[in-house]
Amino acid sequence: PKTPPPSQSHPLSSHPAKIMSNTTTVTLGNRTFELDQDKAERAFAEKKIINGRDTMFFNILPLKYQWAYDLYKTMKANHWEPEDIPMQKDIEQWRDTDGINDVERWIIKMGIGYFSAAEGIVGDNILHVVREVVTAPELKLVLGRHAHEENIHADSLVYMIASLGLNPHECEAIFEDVPTVKEKNTFVVSNSRAMRRDIDLTVTSNKQDLAKNIFLFGQVMEGTQFYGLFGMILSLARQGKFPGIGQMFRYTLRDESNHIEGLRNLLMDLVDENPDIWTDAFKEDLRKTMAEGIRLEKEFIKDCLPVDSVGLTSEEFLTYIDYIADRRLESCGLAPLSAEKIENPLPWLAEMMDLRKEQNFFEGRVTEYQKASSLESVDDDDL
Repeated sequence: PKTPPPSQSHPLSSHPAKIMSNTTTVTLGNRTFELDQDKAERAFAEKKIINGRDTMFFNILPLKYQWAYDLYKTMKANHWEPEDIPMQKDIEQWRDTDGINDVERWIIKMGIGYFSAAEGIVGDNILHVVREVVTAPELKLVLGRHAHEENIHADSLVYMIASLGLNPHECEAIFEDVPTVKEKNTFVVSNSRAMRRDIDLTVTSNKQDLAKNIFLFGQVMEGTQFYGLFGMILSLARQGKFPGIGQMFRYTLRDESNHIEGLRNLLMDLVDENPDIWTDAFKEDLRKTMAEGIRLEKEFIKDCLPVDSVGLTSEEFLTYIDYIADRRLESCGLAPLSAEKIENPLPWLAEMMDLRKEQNFFEGRVTEYQKASSLESVDDDDL
């Protein structure tokens, strides 16, 4: 469904014109132009995820990967700016030593500490690994938007720190000194660094390395490892705590849902065009990669929520990670890790993410950035 027929994609007809053989001849006054349709057809056929037509021009026409362009338009329509979200209530609650307990403060600090660098890790990999090697311009377009949204997410965390008056060095210390945070980031950064080399993408093993990178960042990191803290912070917002931070994380989660789907489409098209990638051994390697990712995430969740507090239990979030991981695997045509189907232990998350209810979030400028067509709910499959 991602490849429209050439007749729908070629903007090469002009008026007045006459068709001669496979050349379109356009005459305007005393000037005549001949447009080689065969050449245009070959250019379209040579568009590929990797190893496609080598061109220095960023010409997205004719579109071959329609899903990428459609997703880019959706992402652009969802644009938001952190400063447009009011933080006064969050500031008041943060200063309230009686109303907010230490566990809730720790969850917020862990969220800011982890995501302030993790968002940058994702954006850096998108730009310097994936976008570097894809060859269809519409793929570069949507990946560029993906990286831009990671910048917005990182910016939102700076805004949270400034609003609450947190010590940024303490947030950096969480990223650098909490072992479970370091282990999660080493897990993905090691893969990303290993990909930064001249790579012959005609070799099956190298194509598998790229596919694994796309799966790791899309389905494991953004698609699964981000969701433990997302759930905790949205749980606090559900109780009326830190509504501004909760809103920013809801917007972030909506963006992440697009990222997950975009990278899943990219992986599936890469496999379609390069079936030599999809061996039984490689599929099992991806399942093991997910298993390691959720092992690290579960240890991290225990650090984020070391004691049960105010309706939050670590066991629910541990089960939730298993639930999310299996959905990510199945969406890529892979067998789930769990022997039995896992039910969502946090069904309220789907309701929390129903953005269609909130066409007037605030009286600020947020709605100016969000066209009505973009105020759609995150699919339950993403929760």
